[in-house]
Amino acid sequence: MSSLKSKIESLLFISTKPMALSLLAKLLKVDKKEIAKSADELMIDYKNNQAGVQIIKTDSKYQMVSAPDNVKVIQEFVADETTGELSRPSLEALTIIAYRGPVSKIDLDRIRGVNCALILRNLLIRGLIESRLDKKKNETYYSATLDFVRFLGLNEIKDLPDYLKLHQDDTIDRMLIAGQ
Repeated sequence: MSSLKSKIESLLFISTKPMALSLLAKLLKVDKKEIAKSADELMIDYKNNQAGVQIIKTDSKYQMVSAPDNVKVIQEFVADETTGELSRPSLEALTIIAYRGPVSKIDLDRIRGVNCALILRNLLIRGLIESRLDKKKNETYYSATLDFVRFLGLNEIKDLPDYLKLHQDDTIDRMLIAGQ
């Protein structure tokens, strides 16, 4: 597999949503035509290999998804993931997002010291957090949803215990700046 196809594959794998051709070209510093050619080849490779994941294309966006043949097992897994208790790492991430949000994935990873991509995906699926793309910074930010606030029986996120104190505490900000 070419280096470009490998990079595209990695980006599609970690992304929680479809990636535009223009964004892939910008991130990889390669012409859009070359990205499209490699991404289309990758899409065909996955289809021909009958892999458990596929790459789909809509307009000029690509996304890695589970194979349609596996829909039943995926639905069972997602049902378990969205109805079971939250793991300790998920609760930690959710707490950080609730008190510090909106927070970027990069900052969340730095605060927790691990990659939080799967945790964010699970929290998004459960409807406890929502994402918003900041186009200027080209970064996704996460914040708690109204469903999360309602689930806790609160009127607003500011009703969390010690919210103002913890939301405005600059200890984490200083740590993030020092870690850059």
